[in-house]
Amino acid sequence: MTPLAHMERAARVKVMIFDVDGVLTDGSLTYGPDGEVTKTFYVLDGLGIQLLNKTGVQTAIISARTSPIVIKRAADLGITHVFQGQHDKRLAFADLLAKTGVTAEECGYIGDDVIDLPLFTRVGFAVTVPSGHPEVQYRAHYVTKNPGGRGAVREVCDMVMRARGTYEQALAPYFG
Repeated sequence: MTPLAHMERAARVKVMIFDVDGVLTDGSLTYGPDGEVTKTFYVLDGLGIQLLNKTGVQTAIISARTSPIVIKRAADLGITHVFQGQHDKRLAFADLLAKTGVTAEECGYIGDDVIDLPLFTRVGFAVTVPSGHPEVQYRAHYVTKNPGGRGAVREVCDMVMRARGTYEQALAPYFG
């Protein structure tokens, strides 16, 4: 896909949806001695999500796994739509569309594995990470330069803001 084509798709995004494992994190799951799972999130990705929210783009998480850590991270970042335990992500996506009143074409989604393919065929802007499964990369409108859990989300947030013409507005408070 040409750079212009993916920027045109990014410009239409009104809701940006994130997978968790492999996208908001590097995909590693660390188990503690009592079986608890920890995840590591990247701070630059978090600020990107907050800036995106401030420019009027809604944000959401749709994840197959369930973790209280994800609820905490979403709350910290202002992500209001969180769907966990979604092995058929189409159901959560339909619920999200109903709640937000946007069309599928006005949504962006970043995922990394075949469980994400049903949303890739529905959203207007489908994104994956460099380590994404080959079937997912083949169907993506854009593959990030940065890896999942290490800047891929920020790259996409910045891209959406640039495409929508809100990037400078989002950064303006930091130049004063």
